[in-house]
Amino acid sequence: MLNQIIRFLYDSLMHITVRHLEVFHAVMEAGSVSRAAEVLNLTQPAVSIALSKLEDELGYALFHRSKGYFAPTARAQMLHVEAEQGLLAIERVRTRAREIGEGGYGSLSVASNGATAINLLPWLIAEFQKDHPGFRIDVQIRSSRKIASWVAGRQSDIGLLDAPVPIPGLPAEIFRMPCVCIMQAGDPLADCETVTPEMLAGRAVVAVTGDHDIDRRLDRICAERGIPIERPVSASYFAIVRNLVSAGAGIGIVDKLNGTVAREDGVIWRRFEPDIFFELALVVGSESTLSAPGRAFLALLRERLAGFEA
Repeated sequence: MLNQIIRFLYDSLMHITVRHLEVFHAVMEAGSVSRAAEVLNLTQPAVSIALSKLEDELGYALFHRSKGYFAPTARAQMLHVEAEQGLLAIERVRTRAREIGEGGYGSLSVASNGATAINLLPWLIAEFQKDHPGFRIDVQIRSSRKIASWVAGRQSDIGLLDAPVPIPGLPAEIFRMPCVCIMQAGDPLADCETVTPEMLAGRAVVAVTGDHDIDRRLDRICAERGIPIERPVSASYFAIVRNLVSAGAGIGIVDKLNGTVAREDGVIWRRFEPDIFFELALVVGSESTLSAPGRAFLALLRERLAGFEA
């Protein structure tokens, strides 16, 4: 019976082409047939025909269609996750095949959150490629859940995300970084060696999404001391918080990596007490399958991350 089910699934999916999945993915990402057609450089009828053929192969509708209304079904949402991972895997095969044909040096796929993607990886990669000029590195910024999913499914070699890791059983190395208070160079707090919660009273503090673990920890500390926190602005990434501080939107509490990095943006940092820590997780799909340059890059990444720990 099991073999019959497997055979049925194989027969039902064997006519689904990569192009079908590419069109489906483009429509899901773009939100409409017209925008997907522009992305794929196809006509709208060609996209519509490809979608219809995919639905015929599957045996069910992927989109609600009525006059003036077009939206994905619940089945489409579920299928999109698998289609995206499948396309990533296919692209990696294409890349590797091209590298083999060209006598290439290898490649590495890194999925990262904003904490490391903006103020660490670009400089680390540029430094690494001076000694490994033929080595290709692809960086994607994604949510923690997607990063963990990609690494677990071997769609990415290395993942950097907020701890805890959202997929149970995925091994991770945790780097525990103390947070610092950042401000403009001319801020009154610049005269202090250490910033305390009491010094935040009456100041605009730029939030990290407004609901980040760092925000919650700071809220608890200040609530225990009866100190009100004003957060007129929030941002998704530590690096954007820093840019807002540079622009004069307030002060910020961010991870040491983004807070202490040397940039000519007029931002300085001071230690914050009591300690608030940001925990960054490093996950690797299979270290043994990495090329020699890939392992060298991983070692350098570990070394740099360790330098930001307490």
